[in-house]
Amino acid sequence: MAFYEENPGQIAQADIVVGIPTANEAGNIALTAARVDEGLSEYFPDMRRAIINCDNHSSDGTREAFFSAPGKASKLYISTEPGSGGKGRNVRNFFEKARRLNPKAMVIIEADIRNISPVWLRNLVTPVLKGAGFVCPIYERHKYESFLSNSIIYPLFRCLYGRRVRQCNAGDYAFGPKMLDIYLDPPFRSEMVDNSGADIWMADLALASRLPIVQAIMGAPKLHRVRGRFADLPVRFAEAVGTIFDLVQVNDTYWQQVKWSKPTALSGTDLQEVETPLPPADVSPERLHEKFIEDFDKYYRLWEHVYGPIVARKLQEIRSIGLQHFSFPTQTWMTILFDTMVAYRGMSISERKELVDGLLPLYVGKVLSYVKKAWRMSLQQAEEYIENECMTFEENKPYIIKSWTKGEKG
Repeated sequence: MAFYEENPGQIAQADIVVGIPTANEAGNIALTAARVDEGLSEYFPDMRRAIINCDNHSSDGTREAFFSAPGKASKLYISTEPGSGGKGRNVRNFFEKARRLNPKAMVIIEADIRNISPVWLRNLVTPVLKGAGFVCPIYERHKYESFLSNSIIYPLFRCLYGRRVRQCNAGDYAFGPKMLDIYLDPPFRSEMVDNSGADIWMADLALASRLPIVQAIMGAPKLHRVRGRFADLPVRFAEAVGTIFDLVQVNDTYWQQVKWSKPTALSGTDLQEVETPLPPADVSPERLHEKFIEDFDKYYRLWEHVYGPIVARKLQEIRSIGLQHFSFPTQTWMTILFDTMVAYRGMSISERKELVDGLLPLYVGKVLSYVKKAWRMSLQQAEEYIENECMTFEENKPYIIKSWTKGEKG
């Protein structure tokens, strides 16, 4: 339940409800709310519309900026209690409020998107009104954007759940009442989910739901507030990866039955390409290599214990190559992720933390390998490279099933 709520229009029901999670977003929320309202008004004029600012008790005037935004849709403001943050808590409040409004379609949009277009609302909402359970956007992305998705989320989700959903951690989603029921009574929830693991949690539960899933083409890159690439990486990485591994256990009966992946339906294929330049890539191979080497000795014994002598020797070989010819083989990376999943299941909380912390420098090494391989590739060529890596994961799925089953017996 939200700690605080404002509902000036005393709205009790709506057909489409859009939630905008915030934490001190006074400089961005008004534009986002106005553009959302434009999209709802233009494409769904005959439906009852509501926009909810789901806030972390911001102190910078976010609430006032939200209510000052122009628009015709009803506006509501709900907040966590003071000192209680995290996107997941905002999203949970949104679920609770949406249930009482009894909508046909729900959307979550991040507050700091600088180029949000009204047509994005059409492409997200329309599939839900036509029966989709969950809709995930596809934004144009630089080949050096979203390394976590490229290296871990997309290959694992595609391999495990058999759904080719390219941008599961996009941060923006649409879903219907059946998916809302799952979110309100989930098979799993954690402190990580309440914080930055919320996006992974939502997408993961949708992939395992057996409900129809659609990808909405947005026709442009998503331009948002620039965040430091390394500043909060350890926390974001730990909460995202920890959430994935937690849900792997929850959904193991389902994913062990999945053989291969299938394409996912698309929405918005009529959208004209928008001439919006992709944001410049802020990638330094030297810095990535430095971070890979920094923690190598610190975690090597852990890697040797978890992954065994063959992988450990391969990691030593990778380290010795040097920056110029650095490469992290897909097969080695896949084995590491699969073995981490199995080891994670049988560990205590403190052991899991060390395991995930130890995976981070290996992830940085994998990112560096991709950066070097894709340096002269076009966006399309880089995408084909990632697709080929995903096929390696799928072809080796019997390995993870065998390891998982062996771990259960052990």
